[in-house]
Amino acid sequence: MQEFVEFLSTYNVIGLAIGLVIGAQVTALAWSLIDDLITPLLLAPFFKKFKIDNLEELSRNGVLRGKVISNLIKFVVIALLVFVVVRNFDIPMKK
Repeated sequence: MQEFVEFLSTYNVIGLAIGLVIGAQVTALAWSLIDDLITPLLLAPFFKKFKIDNLEELSRNGVLRGKVISNLIKFVVIALLVFVVVRNFDIPMKK
């Protein structure tokens, strides 16, 4: 048992696990903000023009273009959040 405790403290496995759980929850929160708040507010005129309720419903000839656009918006917002967090915490980057 002592060897296991040393492993956990040496490699900071508990901190990594906590970071993983918090990261997953922040991602879920970010996706919810994007799907339920940002996208509907920004694209409301677009939704009315094409008579759709959800961006992911936008398709043409079986190609789900709305899903691609939705995932692109999610990527940009999450990348921006990561940038802001890294910059504000002044985490040194290795060169």
